[in-house]
Amino acid sequence: MFLQQVINGLTLGGVYALIALGYTMVYGILQLINFAHGEIYMLAAYLGIIVFGFFTSAGLTAVSLPLSLILTFLIAIILSSAYGFTVERVAYRPLRGAGRLSPLISAIGVSIFLQNYVMLTQGATDRVFPQVFWAEGFQILKARITYLQTSIIIVSCIIMITLMWFIQRTKTGKAMRAVAEDRTMASLVGINVNAVIAITFIIGSGLAGVAGVMIAMYYGLVNYYIGYVAGIKAFTAAVLGGIGSIQGAMAGGILLGIVESMGAAYISSEYKDAYAFIMLIIVLLIKPSGLFGKTEREKV
Repeated sequence: MFLQQVINGLTLGGVYALIALGYTMVYGILQLINFAHGEIYMLAAYLGIIVFGFFTSAGLTAVSLPLSLILTFLIAIILSSAYGFTVERVAYRPLRGAGRLSPLISAIGVSIFLQNYVMLTQGATDRVFPQVFWAEGFQILKARITYLQTSIIIVSCIIMITLMWFIQRTKTGKAMRAVAEDRTMASLVGINVNAVIAITFIIGSGLAGVAGVMIAMYYGLVNYYIGYVAGIKAFTAAVLGGIGSIQGAMAGGILLGIVESMGAAYISSEYKDAYAFIMLIIVLLIKPSGLFGKTEREKV
């Protein structure tokens, strides 16, 4: 049972980590908590259902299934990134010079708007993701892992490793780190700060897009308010790891998924959403900057 819960936790943790990366990347550059990020994840889950449902209605074969799945992810990523880019241009960029409270209120407003937009266009009832594949699995010791769980864990790991490489090795990634360090100095050395911020939103939203489609496949049901709960948990994961830290968001997401699965199995599944916040309180009491965060001193 223990190993089974570890596998379940890694599956959920991979999804939480992908969403948490979007939070931590935006916070690292703008010191802004993007509360609309969870709604981008929710939109991606709906996009996955709509696009894959279209392919399913057209008839799927063993040959067309992988291609349909790849196209579903690509379309969801592209549209999620477009939503993220639009949110940054409309809701955050005009408030760039304002105090911290104005962007925060704007983020909450965008979150509520997107929830209501989806409820009005897709309905208030649950939507079902077509269950046409990966029902089987295999045994590891006494635990059973499905092909879908295996795929979610592998895809999450590949994306996280690729993101680390992108930020550490590419010119754009180095520009993102420079802007996160000091926006004014970065602009003085010729870095287009607005473009870097837009790319950050696009990448973060694309990661949420992958997470949204995967969770729709995993649970098979989505509704218009899944973004709120997942967003709060992913934000918790980002704070847990040390918000602003890429490695911290990854570790925080995976740790959160494992704790949630263990708590649901060994204590009570009714409180599974509460374990994340209990763990967050404990970590903040012991290490307020998070597991990978650095303690910063405010200049007065």
